[in-house]
Amino acid sequence: MKFDSTFLGWTMQEPLWLLFLVFIPLLIFFQLKKEKSKSGERKFTGFVDLQEKLQVSWIPLFRKLLIIAEVLSLFFMTIALTKPQRHSTNGITEEEYKNGIDIVLALDVSLSMMAEDFKPNRLEAAKRVSKEFVSQRRGDRIGLVVYAGEAYAPCPGTIDYEALLRQIDSVGYDPLEGGTAIGTGLGTAVTKLKNEKVRSKVIILLTDGSNNAGDIDPMTAAELAHEKNIRVYTIGVGSNGEALTPVPTPFGIRMEKIPVEIDEKTLQNIAKRAGGKYFRATDENTLSEIYDEIDAMEKRKQLQRKVNREEPAQPYLFLWIALVLLIGSWSVKRIFFYYEI
Repeated sequence: MKFDSTFLGWTMQEPLWLLFLVFIPLLIFFQLKKEKSKSGERKFTGFVDLQEKLQVSWIPLFRKLLIIAEVLSLFFMTIALTKPQRHSTNGITEEEYKNGIDIVLALDVSLSMMAEDFKPNRLEAAKRVSKEFVSQRRGDRIGLVVYAGEAYAPCPGTIDYEALLRQIDSVGYDPLEGGTAIGTGLGTAVTKLKNEKVRSKVIILLTDGSNNAGDIDPMTAAELAHEKNIRVYTIGVGSNGEALTPVPTPFGIRMEKIPVEIDEKTLQNIAKRAGGKYFRATDENTLSEIYDEIDAMEKRKQLQRKVNREEPAQPYLFLWIALVLLIGSWSVKRIFFYYEI
């Protein structure tokens, strides 16, 4: 039978051994009684009765203290048998993430995401920063939705981050229906979260343009996210001014400098309606800082508690005290007293 008992900061893993301590007062009583009838002598004072007659009062007291020291050694040996352990507040701690967040990354993969104002292009920069964000999380289920003129989910919510990172790596310009369907991308992400029972649900939607495709209006999708208690953070990606961007022509795709046009008003309204925040990233460093800020805002909701790791039993202190008492008592007897058998 095992149960924990704590005393003065020590936890006794086998506290039943403490029952032996009830015999210690009895042991002291019988030892002191036996001492009165023992014919011991001190090298220069004679028998105990003679010591008392000579009024050398500290000698009988000293002999009694030796008995108490021997009994105390048994006390500390008993404590050692209980497998004591002490938990240090400076010890190793581990974080427990029982109630994480469900997150969906909604990533624009339209042709304009191949613009080269980010190196090597917007999509590759977004993928790098998204992977860094995933690597910083613990205990969350994270999924991936990609969209252009239509949307799909290559990776449902998972805690297998290695699989998710591989999926992000594999994302490229997808020959989906052309255009940028922000409402469809957001709506698809909402459907991946709306039935989940977790308390914290988040969508991070990234785009470099404006809604020009799809059957779902962005604000309709934002309203649905609001009804399902899903926070939506929106990120507009693109430098200020013009950017070298791939443009489809009758002769194929060619790179042209065209103005960067992001529908920031719509992205702001989506974030506001869905309880999130809008960010603008004009380069990869800014984009990385945005993900760090989102990470910090959401991480506080997932950490449940810190738990001290269980340390091994530490009986050695008590064994050393018992050993010192025994050796000290024996040494004093050998030096100052001689007991007849």
